[in-house]
Amino acid sequence: MISIALAGKPNSGKSTFFKAATMAEVEIANYPFTTIDANHGIAHLRIECSCQELNISGCKSCFDGVRFVPVELIDVAGLVPDAHKGRGLGNEFLGHLSRAHAIIHVVDASGGTDIEGNPVGIGEHDPLEDVGFLEREIDMWILGILQRNWQRISKRGGVEKIPIERIIADQLGGVGVDEKQVKTALLGLDLGDKPNAWGKDELLDLVREIRRLEKPMLIAANKVDIAPEENIRRLEELDCDVVFLSSAAELALRTAASTNVISYLPGDTGFTVTGTELSEAQRKGLKKLEEFIETNHGTGLQECINRVVFDLLDKMVVYPVEDENKCSDSDGRVLPDAFIVDRYCTTRDLAYKVHTDIGKGFLFGIDARTKMRVGEKHVLGDGDVVKIVSVK
Repeated sequence: MISIALAGKPNSGKSTFFKAATMAEVEIANYPFTTIDANHGIAHLRIECSCQELNISGCKSCFDGVRFVPVELIDVAGLVPDAHKGRGLGNEFLGHLSRAHAIIHVVDASGGTDIEGNPVGIGEHDPLEDVGFLEREIDMWILGILQRNWQRISKRGGVEKIPIERIIADQLGGVGVDEKQVKTALLGLDLGDKPNAWGKDELLDLVREIRRLEKPMLIAANKVDIAPEENIRRLEELDCDVVFLSSAAELALRTAASTNVISYLPGDTGFTVTGTELSEAQRKGLKKLEEFIETNHGTGLQECINRVVFDLLDKMVVYPVEDENKCSDSDGRVLPDAFIVDRYCTTRDLAYKVHTDIGKGFLFGIDARTKMRVGEKHVLGDGDVVKIVSVK
């Protein structure tokens, strides 16, 4: 399953984001380090189910064509400057990052918390200061791991004729780095052909490239409903992926939907009031929420999750079935499974994802749209529905 880490300084709204995305019970408070241990929960991608395009009736896995596909969300302890040295809860935070495929960096766009997460007046802190420090802390953490015994291990590679990318991948294996990522990072740099001569600057350049590949990051500019226009404008000018959102608004909407006050699906740009006995305070609150999501085209939270998976990680969703005519499994359930796969996933790749034995015994696939056979090297497209035929 895809794992996404929620990172950032304390009190930036990570736990509110997590609770809104997962509807899990977590502590939320207006002071630093509310989250001590990492929270793990299930959030979802929002996609259009392929039953719509194929005009298939009887799909029980979507809501009028809107389908939600699970991903793991990890809300880790807040990060403060010098966390890589063990300050604050840095060691715990950085350790939890090793299992994440990507990072959503939650930034307090309102400027209402200082660099360590302490409350200040709205607009008193520059949120752009928060954007760069997280990357620096991660880079310094990885650098510290890479530098351990660097001279010894780099010389060993030369003596034993071991490729340097393998040496580095072994050293950074605990961070989730693999040999392919190291090799790609090295291709983009000119560090020279003598690794044992690389100093701190060269290793830091390498670490930055590895981090961009191994831990792609999206900026979630949170609390935009109370953020000064100047902060929003400056965040819009950043040369990186930024989504503007209000996790508090999303949490309010999902809570109201769970109690049948409104009809709302995550990612909707509007909602319908279904409750009949509402107080004046509730009506005013819903009116304010309605105005916000109409202006912002949604709360932004669902967009964050979707953009991480589809844009940063370059994934897509495909559907394996057992009956290509009914697009169902053996029990008649229509499109029961949706798999998140790499953009250039082949039919055989999907077979292995379904089950190792199915991959090993793979014979061919059948495209449910065309009813044509496809071979093992056939590259699937987003939303494809495929029957896998294998030796039993």
